[in-house]
Amino acid sequence: MSRPPAQLPLGVGLRDDATFANFHPGPNAALVDRLKHQLDDDGEPFLYLWGASGVGRSHLLQAACHAASDRDRRALYLPLEELGHFPPLMLEDAERLDLVAIDDLDRVVGRKRWEEGLFHAFNRLRDEGRRLVIAAQAPPRQLAVRLPDLASRLTWGMTFHVQGLDDAGRLDALQLRARVRGMQLPDEVARYILHRGPRRLDNLFEALEILDRASLSAQRKLTIPFVKQALGW
Repeated sequence: MSRPPAQLPLGVGLRDDATFANFHPGPNAALVDRLKHQLDDDGEPFLYLWGASGVGRSHLLQAACHAASDRDRRALYLPLEELGHFPPLMLEDAERLDLVAIDDLDRVVGRKRWEEGLFHAFNRLRDEGRRLVIAAQAPPRQLAVRLPDLASRLTWGMTFHVQGLDDAGRLDALQLRARVRGMQLPDEVARYILHRGPRRLDNLFEALEILDRASLSAQRKLTIPFVKQALGW
C-alpha cells in the first residue's frame, strides 16, 4: 500500500490531477523521463527546472511527488509562493525524506535566512543520498542569489528548460486531459475551445473542468453550441 506524500502542518498538499498520466510532455519528454526515474538507484540526485509561468513546472513537481508515493517513498512539495513568507523551518530534517520538491525558488532568492536554509538542506540531502528537484522561472545563473555557495550548488545537477507547447501540442494536451477525466471531446470541439478560449493551458483545463460538470449535470454531449452556452462564450 503506497504511503501518502509528507504533508506540511500548514496544509499544503498535492493536486489530485497533477500526475504524469495527464501531462502531455511534447518537447519536454527527456525531462519527464528524468523525473520519472529520479528515485531509481541510478537516478539524477538533483534536477533544476525553469520556464515561464503556465508551462507546467508546478504540475511536474507535484507529479514527481505522486510518483514517489506510488513507490512507497516519502516526498514533500514546497511551493514557496505560498510558504516563502514563513521562516524556512520546513526544511529541517528534509534529509529524512526520499524526495524534496521545491517550487517557486524565485520567491525567496536574496533572503539571507532562506538562502542559508536551502544551502544546508541541499548539503544534508546530498550527504544522505536523497533526491531534490527545484523549479523557478529563470535558470540558476540568472537568479540573483547572494550566497555564493548556494549559487554554486544550484548548478550541480541537470538543468532543464520547461518549454511551452505549440498549438498542436496544446490540442493534444487538452484531449489527453479530457480522456483522463473520461470525457468525450470531439476534435472540432477541442479546436473550438483552443481558438476561443484562453491561451494558458491551466486556464483551458479549468474551462474543461467546468464543461465536465456542466455536461454531467445536463446529461449533454460536448458540442460547440453546448460549450458556448456552458462557458458563456
